Amino acid sequence: MSLSFDPEALRALADLLTSSGLSEIELAEGDRKLRLARAIAPVNVPVMAAAAQPAALVEAPAAAAARPDPTRHPGAVKSPMVGVAYLSAEPGAAPYVSVGQSVEAGATLLLIEAMKTFNQIKAPKAGVVTQILVAAGAPVEYDEPLLIIE
Repeated sequence: MSLSFDPEALRALADLLTSSGLSEIELAEGDRKLRLARAIAPVNVPVMAAAAQPAALVEAPAAAAARPDPTRHPGAVKSPMVGVAYLSAEPGAAPYVSVGQSVEAGATLLLIEAMKTFNQIKAPKAGVVTQILVAAGAPVEYDEPLLIIE
């Protein structure tokens, strides 16, 4: 079985892929199928300036050396996914929590945006927020400590 396609139609579909930002198009007619796909270059996410980090992250070197590793802290709330952390519901709004604030189990601590979905990160236990380890708008990795509740 020989398949033939109109080269102009293929170019038009390729242009549609590029102009629309789609990664693939699949067409089917009867028992004939055509799938056009393009590789999408990775997008570099700009790193926030150090001045935008929360005050809990900025400390003297001696104090940093004396503080235990937050990844091993029993009160560390870790990221359940890869995404972008947001400390408030919208830009300019008050943060969900702040250092020194008491929280109840199940209270929303922050949001992580993953694949255009905002996921609430809830307190696993009641306690006091002693450290916020991420900045608003900062990318986070799976299992990265976000904050400490004691």
